Amino acid sequence: MKILSAEWLISTFGLIGILAVVFAESGLLIGFFLPGDSLLFSAGLLIAGGRYLHYPLWLVCLLIAAAAIAGDQFGYAFGKRVGPALFRRPNSRVFKQENLVRARGFFDKYGARSIVLARFVPIVRTFAPIVAGASRMRYQTFATFNASGGLLWGSGVTVLGYFLGQIAFVRSNIEFILVGIVVISVLPIAVELLRARHNRSQNPASAQPNTATDAHLGHEARPGRR
Repeated sequence: MKILSAEWLISTFGLIGILAVVFAESGLLIGFFLPGDSLLFSAGLLIAGGRYLHYPLWLVCLLIAAAAIAGDQFGYAFGKRVGPALFRRPNSRVFKQENLVRARGFFDKYGARSIVLARFVPIVRTFAPIVAGASRMRYQTFATFNASGGLLWGSGVTVLGYFLGQIAFVRSNIEFILVGIVVISVLPIAVELLRARHNRSQNPASAQPNTATDAHLGHEARPGRR
């Protein structure tokens, strides 16, 4: 799929495309399948090589971080508005309860820190702010961790790609590296699809909404998440 190719997205839509994908993957339910880490890494590589993106590195990093923070803010607002009802939403082609439950488990384990840590975990990155909103995490706490995570992830991965792009071997083999990035970015999605299919075949009842999780969300949030 072309939409999973970071190079195609950047060459076709430029910086605007990068920002749109980052926003969608950070907080829209349908954005979980989009390339995130690979897109930012590729952006750094291409800036270093002077291809497609002809903007200062600092400006690209700043805009990417802003898009990531805005995406999480949207996800938090959506989760807070929908609340526990989100866990009763039926599965569809773009929405799977198992992704939401996985993010919930990540959130329960790491508390407020999950907003930063989830930035570096595909799929969980999309659902973490939504779960935070549905769990009524205190907004000031969320906003602080969201800003920190957005800056670390948005700037860090892009800068890493940029500096690796300074290496002669990387510059001379950038086409192969970009193809490898596409393959790596598709792997988590393929694994999730296979795991979901296996879980459905082993336990069809698991596809039903988790009422226990719904009830859990109705209780007061832990002090550590407030």
